Amino acid sequence: MSEKWIAGVDLGGTTTKLAFINLYGEIIHKWEISTDIANGGKNITTNIAKAIDQKLVELDQPKEKLLGIGMGAPGPVNLTTGVIYEAVNLGWKNEYPLKDLLEVETSLPAVIDNDANCAALGEMWKGAGNGAKDLVCVTLGTGVGGGVIANGDIVQGVNGAAGEIGHITSVITGGAPCNCGKTGCLETVASATGIVRLASEKLKGAEDKGELVDIFTRNGEITAKDVFEAATKQDPLAEEVVAEVAFHLGLVLASIANTLNPEKIVLGGGVSKAGDILLNSVQKHFVNHAFPRIAKSTQLALATLGNDAGVIGAAWLVKNKID
Repeated sequence: MSEKWIAGVDLGGTTTKLAFINLYGEIIHKWEISTDIANGGKNITTNIAKAIDQKLVELDQPKEKLLGIGMGAPGPVNLTTGVIYEAVNLGWKNEYPLKDLLEVETSLPAVIDNDANCAALGEMWKGAGNGAKDLVCVTLGTGVGGGVIANGDIVQGVNGAAGEIGHITSVITGGAPCNCGKTGCLETVASATGIVRLASEKLKGAEDKGELVDIFTRNGEITAKDVFEAATKQDPLAEEVVAEVAFHLGLVLASIANTLNPEKIVLGGGVSKAGDILLNSVQKHFVNHAFPRIAKSTQLALATLGNDAGVIGAAWLVKNKID
């Protein structure tokens, strides 16, 4: 009997990543398509089904090769029913029946979960988690997402919203407004958007020249990457921003660890590409705020799978959730 594959899908607001993955979590083939959010996102599942069928033809493989399809979607999901409660950036509102539609379009059994949960499962299975059964994955991108794994399985919560780490309010009194409607969420500080906001505010009052001031003068804008690169060159303003981000992130991660006692906390997403300058700063504040026994036993690590984490985690769902 030929080896079975799983179709893994990481659904984003702009791009949808797809992959065929074997039962060992190894990517056989991966590709991307544009996400069509027109007309309330009604073409998304149809386009995914067509993309899978076309790729099977291209690779000269039968549909029977596929065991099922797993998907990470950007919003809170009911894992049992496959209903996504809301995904505003896709045009889906009021409990969208994503699993049912995907199964109809693909003729494959489907499992749906939140995209950050899938990234966490991917890192646990084949990435930085390295087999850890108690793990927290924090995705630092345009926003801040999270996935919590306990005893080898994802924590869903009562309505699929567990792991919303980005919306923990730290010790930021008042704080900047967040897209969720609150103020002072971790996402307003530790996301790429939040880092740019902090740096921009400091640039307004900057009197001295420096690396970050030069970049802003030259380009008319700055990115989170600019901030970290300037900090590596010991630019004082950039170092201030990194220190503020690291304090709040370290404090929140310590609080999470004090509650869950995970073996590992994995930092992923575009911001995590800053590497050791971020990780070392966060580690210092984590140790300062974590319960001593937890500070010794919980390891902070950078994600290793990059953009592949979501599709690999989606494949894990099929392997472990479809009978």
